[in-house]
Amino acid sequence: MSRMLRASAIMAAGTMVSRLTGFVRTAVLASAIGVAALGDAYNVAYTIPFILFDLLIGGVLSSVIVPMIVKAQKFDADGGRAYEQRLMTVATMALLAIAALGVLCAPLLIELLTTDLTPRGADVATTLARYILPQIAFFGIGAIAGAILNTRDRYAAPMWAPVLNNLIVITVGLLYLFASRAGGDIDAVTSSDLLLLGLGTTAGIVIQSVVLVIAVHRVGFRFVPRFDLRNARLGEMGRAGVWTLAFVVLNQTGYIITTNLATGATGKAAEQGTGNVAGIASYSYAFQLFQLPYGIIAVSVITAMLPRMSRYVHEGRFDAIRDEFASGVRLVASVIVPAGLLLMVLGPAVTVLIFAHGSTSVDDAVNMGNVLQVFGLALVPFSVYQLLLRVFYSFGDTRTPALIAGGNVLVNAALSFILYFTLPPHLIVMGLALSFTAAYVVGGAVAWRLASRKVGGGLGGRIVASGLSRMYVAAIPAAVIALIALWATKQLAGVTPLSSGIMLVTGGGLGMLIYLVTSQRMRIAEISSIIGLVAGRVGR
Repeated sequence: MSRMLRASAIMAAGTMVSRLTGFVRTAVLASAIGVAALGDAYNVAYTIPFILFDLLIGGVLSSVIVPMIVKAQKFDADGGRAYEQRLMTVATMALLAIAALGVLCAPLLIELLTTDLTPRGADVATTLARYILPQIAFFGIGAIAGAILNTRDRYAAPMWAPVLNNLIVITVGLLYLFASRAGGDIDAVTSSDLLLLGLGTTAGIVIQSVVLVIAVHRVGFRFVPRFDLRNARLGEMGRAGVWTLAFVVLNQTGYIITTNLATGATGKAAEQGTGNVAGIASYSYAFQLFQLPYGIIAVSVITAMLPRMSRYVHEGRFDAIRDEFASGVRLVASVIVPAGLLLMVLGPAVTVLIFAHGSTSVDDAVNMGNVLQVFGLALVPFSVYQLLLRVFYSFGDTRTPALIAGGNVLVNAALSFILYFTLPPHLIVMGLALSFTAAYVVGGAVAWRLASRKVGGGLGGRIVASGLSRMYVAAIPAAVIALIALWATKQLAGVTPLSSGIMLVTGGGLGMLIYLVTSQRMRIAEISSIIGLVAGRVGR
């Protein structure tokens, strides 16, 4: 627990700064371009590189490449150096070609991801996509460098490098905000405005990847292009990667369905004259906020867990895998449980404070906050599900996660379509968030059962369930306090960015303080460990 906590704390610090600057980035962009037609066009274009990256390398990176690098380091005579160089060579060549192809196919990609975009909206989204798509190559190179660092137990650079990316895009958003006359009006936006937004976004990823390449150079890795690809174990990677590719394709299929239905909700609202409703921009921004607590604690724990569990598999230490997983779940849940409850209460206060400026109205921000409240329900099942996947990946098993993902997509898509055709436009995107939640509840239950069989002897379900129950009991008074603060502030001051800040300080701050005190009284060990680590750091 202590070793995982120390490694996770290093990553969590970087991730927290990254996510907070990411908030500022998102708020600046929302203020500059809004969450209506131009905001939707930008967010669709912005997600394409992530989708393609996940399809082509992202999923393989998390499930196949890290265990294979660990294996090469353990068994190769040179400690895996030549293998890492071949891997970087293959990734660089492939991603450069894919980036060029993506730019050429940008109109088709936009058409695939959207429903009922206006001709102007489609044209703007295509132009932005062509500027943003080249970042795929840099994204991939940086990700491989990050994987090499993680296998050497160097976690700081991969967690801190995105901060520079965020700062660059914040600067781009501010330049647009003050230099452009278009604001959020998609009909008034000029070609130079789109050039600034698109290339500025790509520049952030370029700098991020450069920082990671420098970091991997400092730990002794020297990139020498190697074209002896017969020794790159592409066959082994391909056999494992086939199921990973299936996993990613299924997940991205689900996301494509979501983007189409979210843009369709905006189209429905326009046809019915019901005014602004939450669309794909609101969904995307709410999802980013939802991932803050997950990114700070769960991603940090996951990143530290996978290399160690992969080593335990090679050593045949299944008991260590079970202990590592159970400790990881309890550590993650100690933060995720109260965060999820507070998001369910304070979602609109968060989004109004961050987004209700410039081209984004208070009503737009409240719509986004309602989506965030529903995402709060998903925080625990989503985080536990992601931890469970790392159990399979540590064994080199990519088939089982792909099959589970297939079930997730079916549940998500079926419920999403039902809600899309039955809910009024202003509730559709909230319905999509609810479908997402239901899919991960079902998927998490299935994954737990199968992962327990994998390690032979279970995953400590009773201990984990007992810990989660105690954490929820400790978190309920915090949620009640937040609800009282929300109601009182709304009655006295209405809904404004200032009143929302007061709600968050009083409700969120006091709520978390009560949770810490209650959990200490209930002797929840994970909270005590976190407090002890923080106190020790501060005392130095």
